[in-house]
Amino acid sequence: MSSGVVGRPPGMTIQTRTLDVPGAVLTYDVHTPAADGGHPPLFVLGSPMEASGFAQVVAELGDRTVLTYDPRGTDRSKLLDDGEVTVEHHAADLHAVAQDAGLGPLDVLGSSGGAVTALAWATDHPDEVRTLVAHEPPLTSLLADRDLAVRAQADIVETYRRTGFGPAMAKFIQLVTATAPIDQAYLDAPDPDPAQFGLPAEDDGRRDDLLLGKSLLTMPLWEPDLDRLRDLTAAGDLRVVPAAGVTSPPGTLAARGATALAAALGTPTTDFPGDHGGFMRNEWAPDNDPAAFAARLREVLAS
Repeated sequence: MSSGVVGRPPGMTIQTRTLDVPGAVLTYDVHTPAADGGHPPLFVLGSPMEASGFAQVVAELGDRTVLTYDPRGTDRSKLLDDGEVTVEHHAADLHAVAQDAGLGPLDVLGSSGGAVTALAWATDHPDEVRTLVAHEPPLTSLLADRDLAVRAQADIVETYRRTGFGPAMAKFIQLVTATAPIDQAYLDAPDPDPAQFGLPAEDDGRRDDLLLGKSLLTMPLWEPDLDRLRDLTAAGDLRVVPAAGVTSPPGTLAARGATALAAALGTPTTDFPGDHGGFMRNEWAPDNDPAAFAARLREVLAS
């Protein structure tokens, strides 16, 4: 255990812990407030986004204990082999972190791929999750254009293996910002120029990007157990809140995933401030407001 520096809100102390799990060594953080407001502990997570990506919103959540972590294969969490990394691996890791932290049932904000892995975890271990806010989960398996979308994502992985980061990331950005269902014309279109996204065209030889090298092969194929989720939510054993950013174009893959999940569970989609990454402000999203995102999260968790 050592002192951490990720997302330190005023008045909070942070403990950074490591945890051995099959195939990886995980690193996670426990942010403890100086004065707890009596709220359930909150796990904030993404995939492949690491803990540091949530620093701005965690800084606005100083009234409760907050967990953050780096998914296996990202930042401080190391893979011990070159095997596949699946949704099931990540779900087992979330279970392991929850057990190791020992804080009892958790509220959860899962963003993007983190919403997908948190769904898998909550389905397997509903006793560990109180409310899961599934923020823009890219649930390809629930979409009408799933077969073509899976092909598009597999092509990104193949591009990464063949020509490296820049060309593959350009295809990824083009895919996740597309505002219409994927069709054959999309698949047949010329490859995007990496330079238009400020990306290098040259291959640096590295093949260690978890998203481009592994996740896009396995996550699009994962199908939530909707019957079990419906049973759990109907019984009051689990609350799932599908959520989308109000400034996210409604036709993007992740926003459509939130809508599809809500329809499958018979619940409305809940709006959150900002876009797909509404919990952080940066040069690409200067209008995002982490404080407003945190306030909305408090409201949703308390309702």
